[in-house]
Amino acid sequence: MRIISRLDIKNQNLIKGINLEGLRVVGEPNKYALKYYNEGVDEIIFMDVVASLYGRNNLFDIISKASKDIFIPITVGGGIRSIDDAIKAFKSGADKVAVNTAAVENNKLINQLSEKFGSQSIVLSVEAKKIKQDYWEVFTNNGRQETGLNVIEWVKNCENRGAGEILLTSVDMEGTRKGFDYDLFSKVSKSIKIPIIASGGFGKPSDMSKLNKVSEIDAIAVAYALHYNSCSLSDIRNEAIRSKIKIRQLD
Repeated sequence: MRIISRLDIKNQNLIKGINLEGLRVVGEPNKYALKYYNEGVDEIIFMDVVASLYGRNNLFDIISKASKDIFIPITVGGGIRSIDDAIKAFKSGADKVAVNTAAVENNKLINQLSEKFGSQSIVLSVEAKKIKQDYWEVFTNNGRQETGLNVIEWVKNCENRGAGEILLTSVDMEGTRKGFDYDLFSKVSKSIKIPIIASGGFGKPSDMSKLNKVSEIDAIAVAYALHYNSCSLSDIRNEAIRSKIKIRQLD
C-alpha cells in the first residue's frame, strides 16, 4: 500500500477544509511537499481546488519548483481539461494528471488522454457523496456540483475508457479525521481492477488498517493528519508493519 500526501492548493497556498468547504490556509505548499518527501512519503498529489471554477490551473510553477527537489511520483489535478493542459503539467514535472470535472463534461477526455500519454499517467479523480444506502453520487467543482452519476457505474465506465488509477474522495468524511467511508471503498474496490487511492477521513494510523481489512485499496491519501502533526509518516508506516500491510521499504 502506498502512502501519499495530498496537498490541496488555492492561490499558491496550501489549504485544508472540512467536506471540501471552509478552506483555511496551512502554509507554503513546497515547504510541506519537501518535508513529506524527506520523511519517506511514496507519492505526492497537488490539487488545485478552485481550478474548475476559474477554468485554469495555477499549479505549474509550484510543480516545476517541487520537481527539482522531489524524486517520487507527483500527480497534479484541477483544471486539466485538454491534452494541452496535460502537456503543460508533464512539462512542469508531473508524472500523472488527475481529471474530474472535465471528464464528466467531456466523456471522450479519458480516452484521449490515455491514448496520448498511456493509462499509467491518467488518474480519474472522483468526489463521492453518499445519497442513500449503498448509493454514492459523483460531484464536481470541489464537491459543489451534483452530476446525477452513480459513482460505481462511473468508475467502471472510466476504467473501460483508459483511466489507469482512481483517486476516490469521500466528501462526507473529508477533513473530519473520523475514518474512511469504509462501505464506499469496499464496494468500489470490488467493482474495478485498476488501483484506487482512498482519500477523505484519515485521522489516525489504525484507520488504514481498518480500510485494508474491508477493501482492496492500493493507496491512502493523507492531508490533515500530516499538515497539523496529529500523526507522522513514521507512525503510519509502523502501523502498516504491525498490521502486516505491505509497504515500500525505505533505504
